[in-house]
Amino acid sequence: MRTGFDHDLYTKSQSEKILECVQHYGGKLYLELGGKLFDDYHAARVLPGFLPDSKISMLLNMREQIEVVITISAEDIITNKVRGDLGITYDQDVLRLIDAFRAAGMLVESVVITQWVSQPQSIAFRRRLRALGMKVYVHYTIPNYPTDIALVVSDKGYGKNDYVETTRPLVLVTVPGPGSGKMAVCMSQLYQDNQRGIKAGYAKFETFPIWNLPLKHPVNVAYEAATVDLGDVNMIDPFHLEAYGVQAVSYNRDVEVFPILAAIFERIWGESPYKSPTDMGLNMVGACITDDAFVQEAAKQEVIRRLYHTLCEQRRGNASEEEIGKLRMLMQQLNLSDEDRPVIGAARKRAEATGNPAAAIQLEDGRVVTGKTSSLLGASAALLLNALKALAGIPKEEKLIPPEVIGPIQDLKLNYLGNRNPRLHTDEVLVALSITASQSETAARALAQLKELKDCEVHTSVILSEVDENIFRRLGVHLTCDPKYQTRKLYHK
Repeated sequence: MRTGFDHDLYTKSQSEKILECVQHYGGKLYLELGGKLFDDYHAARVLPGFLPDSKISMLLNMREQIEVVITISAEDIITNKVRGDLGITYDQDVLRLIDAFRAAGMLVESVVITQWVSQPQSIAFRRRLRALGMKVYVHYTIPNYPTDIALVVSDKGYGKNDYVETTRPLVLVTVPGPGSGKMAVCMSQLYQDNQRGIKAGYAKFETFPIWNLPLKHPVNVAYEAATVDLGDVNMIDPFHLEAYGVQAVSYNRDVEVFPILAAIFERIWGESPYKSPTDMGLNMVGACITDDAFVQEAAKQEVIRRLYHTLCEQRRGNASEEEIGKLRMLMQQLNLSDEDRPVIGAARKRAEATGNPAAAIQLEDGRVVTGKTSSLLGASAALLLNALKALAGIPKEEKLIPPEVIGPIQDLKLNYLGNRNPRLHTDEVLVALSITASQSETAARALAQLKELKDCEVHTSVILSEVDENIFRRLGVHLTCDPKYQTRKLYHK
């Protein structure tokens, strides 16, 4: 497949940059990890060739020097905050991250719960972690944080927090999602290390925005689109421009907090080692882009997808009109419309022609295949079968799954599981196809094409069920939906 990003160059150059920073600070570095370390599908979509686990692959080059500290906010435990991409709560994701790091052979023994005020839910989660053998530390809320620097950088501020015992030179501080307090944990550790006479440094490892790409480069615009719910705005780093006369891209939160961070560094060490937010970052992504035109096109598609994702979230009551307005503005900046995503028009055209929900997929070779709703199959299930036929060179009119396989599944759904809809969903049609493949060479040939659906673009004329969305996600398909439901019911599951 065509790529626009060199994964091998990235793993080499990024790991070298980090190790160079560790040595610069005398052999101890707290590295704040921004964005997703595992399963970074946003990066994989906008930088074709970047793998969802490229960052963890890079860190494996130096695993013997790394110790991982995971941070979670007590407020997110209380509210059961959910990771939108995985559909699991932040406290569940802490456990998932521990397992993932350990599976990669990395040391992770410590969890920090921030904003601790002895909430019952937080106490229960701490008890659970300790029962699992984890070391759990708590960090307290600090009044007027972070602006009251005299209080923050004192024994009543950072000094009041539990000190996280670490044994390795590179300490990765990561979180399930934004707002978990990873920077505060790093600063607290720096203060307490300094009190103990331990020399240590701090840096940030973030993928986006990419500091050495233009401000309005589609990859940087796609980052704004991805963080529209956080209100992030890309901007030229004014401190970097003043210090070096060089334009570098940062974002509003880093720029706004930098004067406070610089003052905190000065209070801890006597001076700040950084002249700008960009100085704090270790990001080699921009140097590893090999096909900028291809990357730009991929990023533009991501902006369109983000708009439709947020439109659907608004329909569900989870997004605001302000977010939609911001995304439409980003679309205008890149001169984008629905016509730049061919599957949108194809799905809508098929839906209008049949009077029922429809779906469309664009294959890697550019072909657009559609699927319609029938008495046997939902539009998404039909789309999968039609796409597999197209990829395997099987005539469209040929039936892949015989009625004697579909019939018992429908009977099970209607008469035993209490469903009212006899049509097969995507998961059910894939099970039926795999059963058929044991007896049919044609079905087996179609089933073998499933891996070819990865990174294909799909659009459906209605919001899909959770089951169908999950199947498309697991297949690696890039999905968008029109922001409307198939029925007028108020409850959709």
